[in-house]
Amino acid sequence: MLFSGGQDSTTCLAWALDRFAHVETVGFDYGQRHRAELDARPRILAHMACERLGADHLLTLDVLKSIGGTALTDDRRIEMGANGLPNTFVPGRNILFLTAAAALAYRRDITEIVGGMCETDYSGYPDCRAETIRATEAAINLGMDAEFAIHTPLMSLDKAATWALAESLGGEALVELIVEETVTCYEGDRAHRHEWGFGCGRCPACELRAKGYAKYRSP
Repeated sequence: MLFSGGQDSTTCLAWALDRFAHVETVGFDYGQRHRAELDARPRILAHMACERLGADHLLTLDVLKSIGGTALTDDRRIEMGANGLPNTFVPGRNILFLTAAAALAYRRDITEIVGGMCETDYSGYPDCRAETIRATEAAINLGMDAEFAIHTPLMSLDKAATWALAESLGGEALVELIVEETVTCYEGDRAHRHEWGFGCGRCPACELRAKGYAKYRSP
């Protein structure tokens, strides 16, 4: 289970625990500015601890920081790029994440990989699209002579539906955990508390989360 400490991956972790007898988590330190996300991981895992939740792994992929050029790895203002994508897009990030997760899974005799990628209510990142995930799955299976299955339970859901899925999986307790502990904000803001959780309230991630929560809670 690719587990960042954010809303989507926490919901996916609950989804995985509901479906598999044994779940291991993996996170990635790639030099991200919003390191509060990494700090949130152990807190959330402690809350979700159960017999089915196994080892947690943290892998370093600081090559993404070395390449740089994005607002998630460099100290720069978040804005739209000339290519129509926000400069929070980290080229190759999800492809690297899935490849590293598959290599780890290969060594641990695990064949099911779960990620929180979504192409419905997102910032337009091309590596979040279902087509990209399926192509990456095919390449990994060819390159490792394996039969991994990559699950993306949020792929066709908007943020409101993601909140609703969390409630269906873990009730209000899981919703409250997501509000209080997960970090989605690109600035890693843990100073400003909103009804939907902590964040700057201005970055694209906060805007998506806030709009989704409002729709989820609306009558």
